Amino acid sequence: MWQHPSLDHLIALSDDTGIVQHAVLDVPNRSTGYCTDDVARAFIVACLASSHERLRTDALRLARIYLSFLHDAQLPDGRFHNFMSFDRKWLDEAGSEDSIGRAIWALGVGVRCAPKASWRSLCDEMVMRAAPRALDFTFLRARAYAALGLTQVYDATGRTRTDLAAILRQLGDALMTAHASASCAGWDWFEDVMTYDNARLPEACLRIGIVLDDRRLIDLGLQTLRFYESVSVEDRTFVPIGNMGWHERGGRRARYGQQPLEAAAMVDAALVAQAATGEIRYRRLAETALEWFYGRNSRDAVMASGGGCFDGLEELGVNRNMGAESTLAYLAGALVMAQPATEVLRIAR
Repeated sequence: MWQHPSLDHLIALSDDTGIVQHAVLDVPNRSTGYCTDDVARAFIVACLASSHERLRTDALRLARIYLSFLHDAQLPDGRFHNFMSFDRKWLDEAGSEDSIGRAIWALGVGVRCAPKASWRSLCDEMVMRAAPRALDFTFLRARAYAALGLTQVYDATGRTRTDLAAILRQLGDALMTAHASASCAGWDWFEDVMTYDNARLPEACLRIGIVLDDRRLIDLGLQTLRFYESVSVEDRTFVPIGNMGWHERGGRRARYGQQPLEAAAMVDAALVAQAATGEIRYRRLAETALEWFYGRNSRDAVMASGGGCFDGLEELGVNRNMGAESTLAYLAGALVMAQPATEVLRIAR
């Protein structure tokens, strides 16, 4: 079984407001302030960590801080602020679609597995206020992030909420429409360009398909995950699409600026694919993605250290800053792999 990691660097990045966005090496860079994007990710990690006895005390303290931030960030119409300065002043009227989608995702996880009943109740109240906003999203990843959270709510509350089922149906239809528009021979994908957080798109299809019992979405999720695997796995080494040029249909894929969030996304998508199919090969795919953090990558560079993670794998070496996004990606991947198989596969019951 995979071992749960240390929370030391997460604790260093966090204070009584939230989690600082960036770091200089392993030292928090306070001038960068906070963002809902990262706090949402951090709340998911704290919820996962709370189920491990050794991590529980710290995880409970951190989860309360992160949930308080999200509560303060939510606007009356269900949307969220994103950026907050270090002196606790909101810097925007409302956040990006991605940040709102990630907040919905985090709250959905909270409904399922926040470590206190009162927190689960608050998460439910907040996510239901935000859920209709997902139908306003125009960007595919924001829709996928929202779906990752809303499927958790729908499943955790007995799959009886018809309002959530209707929203999930529309989000699933949007993914199918995007795939029908962009895919062609040799390109089995949702868009003309593979960019960031790629595995979240197949994962969203799988999760929606599982909870709605929709075979079309499950098949689409498996099909596109296989295509993404064919692009990003070389000789059992995960080589995610780099942000130095992405991967345009018909063109050459970028191999560097590899980002930690890509490995974490592949871990989650592969484990959900295992839940949908029962095939052990998807567990091995998840292991391959997690091993990216531990040095099985295109530079043989260990990316995780002291509970933190370096910010990126570049052609000339490692970006040795250890900010929130990269650290949370590593922690999320490591924690979900450390869960018992029955817990990982529970959503497919």
